[in-house]
Amino acid sequence: MSKLTGWWKNRSTAAKVELYTRGSFHFFAVLEILSFGLVPLGAAAEGGISRPLALGAMLIVLVHAVATAFLSSRALDWQVGSRERPVRLAVATAVATAGVCLAFLVLRKTGHLPEAVAPSLVGGLACFTCGSLVLCMNRVRQMWRVSPAWALGAGTAVLALGLPVAEAVGYTIGMLLTGLFMSGACGFSGWLLRMVYELDHARELQAQLAVAEERLRFGRDLHDVMGRNLAVIALKSELAVQLARRERPEAVTQMVEVQRIARESQREVRDVVRGYREADLAAELEGARGVLTAAGMDCRVEADPGRKLRPEVQSALGWVVREATTNVLRHGDARSCVIRLTAPEEGELTLVVENDGAPEVPAGLPGSGLAGLRERLAVLDGTLEAGPVGDGRFRLRARIPGRQLRGLEVRA
Repeated sequence: MSKLTGWWKNRSTAAKVELYTRGSFHFFAVLEILSFGLVPLGAAAEGGISRPLALGAMLIVLVHAVATAFLSSRALDWQVGSRERPVRLAVATAVATAGVCLAFLVLRKTGHLPEAVAPSLVGGLACFTCGSLVLCMNRVRQMWRVSPAWALGAGTAVLALGLPVAEAVGYTIGMLLTGLFMSGACGFSGWLLRMVYELDHARELQAQLAVAEERLRFGRDLHDVMGRNLAVIALKSELAVQLARRERPEAVTQMVEVQRIARESQREVRDVVRGYREADLAAELEGARGVLTAAGMDCRVEADPGRKLRPEVQSALGWVVREATTNVLRHGDARSCVIRLTAPEEGELTLVVENDGAPEVPAGLPGSGLAGLRERLAVLDGTLEAGPVGDGRFRLRARIPGRQLRGLEVRA
């Protein structure tokens, strides 16, 4: 059963919307055939039209349905940015449809098509053509012109063939209303698909910008620490060289000062790196809640506020929360996430991060994030378990023995 549903669960939200939209437009082809392609056969059964003409009309509707479905598929490819806009195909479909509609009107004029059959064929072909053409456009003004143009062209053709004015008005109003409805539905579908993909791309860019901002912050901190010290070291080294050439004893004093500054710089760099590598558990929990909520997920954090943890335990668990949050954002299509911290007075500490929308099969090769977390927890005799637990859920559980929670403690 999981294999049957995995093809859907493993897709992102944007891919699911695209699949649903494509399925809807493919269903339009079936709907066109059932709604209008069977009309000539019904009329032939009643004797109102010859059977060869009825079969020919049905074949034309069938070909037209396939052609509009193909045009819609290419237009959706253009909407998501995987193909160029199918301009030539759209023009060819519009011209062919106009020619077929004109042929049906001529048959109506000559009496080969009854009055009840011709409007269904002409209106049906024009209606579904309007929807496919609108998908090839990105401006609302252009979309709303498609249906009036077809309605005006149909009314003019009916009058030019000498058919009654009332019939021309009926063609115009009918094609205008059905075309506007189809244009609105198809235009909204294309716009929605573009917006979903843009939001998905924006979320990826947001994650990349967050990483770049953190790198810039670390670079600024390192520059502030090392910039001045390196400049002083360079000046004092140059001074020591000049004094040594003159065999002045002050050269030794300057080199001792260079050594002191170098050691001080080394200590300051360690402080910067230590602050960068350590993670505060409370800050990470709140940050995870904010990031996942901003990404549109239902994030619930359940933590024991009364438990106190040692700094090294907080740092290790903070990194677990940070890595788990990153994995939730990057992998799968989660809609809900639970972060649960259980820290009893006696017994082991447990941190669980569980989310839905996880793919059945992980994409790509396993990264080094979980391996790094296991190394951090191993220092505290802790363990880390991560993997799917069924129903599209993924669970990450970190455990630290109770003996590691004793000693000097601070509030989490």
